[in-house]
Amino acid sequence: MDKLYKLLLVEDDNALGYLLSEYLGMKDFAVTWAKDAAEAMQKTKTSVFDLAILDVMLPDMDGFELSKKIKSINPELPFIFLTARSLKIDVLKGFSLGAVDYLKKPIDEEELVVRINALLSRLVVDEAQEPQVSKYEIGDYLLNMDNFELSFKGQPIKLTGKEFDLLAMLAKNKNQLCTHKEILTTIWDKNDYFNKKSLNVFISHLRKHLSQDPKLSIVNVSRRGFVLRVEEE
Repeated sequence: MDKLYKLLLVEDDNALGYLLSEYLGMKDFAVTWAKDAAEAMQKTKTSVFDLAILDVMLPDMDGFELSKKIKSINPELPFIFLTARSLKIDVLKGFSLGAVDYLKKPIDEEELVVRINALLSRLVVDEAQEPQVSKYEIGDYLLNMDNFELSFKGQPIKLTGKEFDLLAMLAKNKNQLCTHKEILTTIWDKNDYFNKKSLNVFISHLRKHLSQDPKLSIVNVSRRGFVLRVEEE
């Protein structure tokens, strides 16, 4: 794999969690291991992942409920369930919630890697075929990619070129972290101290532009980046 894929592993069993995180790391995945649902939710809010691997039986919340909460933050994040339960109804429930795969314990590490690689390869193909989005709905705002215009309930709001590009990046990844590095290298072409200062100024401008909708906020994740948070009604 050319890309270093980021995996979220949610497993409360210390021995299995350690084994899987180490094995997947050896296979060139960047693995973040969470031991319960609360930790998984926190990591989902502050990091961007390519795939989540969820244990069904967790101490504070079952994996099915956790998957619903994760999807409310990142609807596009694919996930695999791991479970010791073999009932058909559980398997069907997992797929009905949007799981892309379902593995029964005991886990065969080599099989897990094969399935992960197959899923990620398929997702890459799907993304390549995905049509370009021409408009982003951001609460009561509309960002039109065709005419480079932001509007609030039909009223246009003037943005500079960089303000538009920055808002478009945040909107495309709404409710997900956009790191300083990702923003600066994409929009400013250079990740340095002076451009980071400039980024903070542009974020302030965008907060003012979006201030008419109380459901919206641009959250500063300390030392990491920014999240365009859109509260669902």
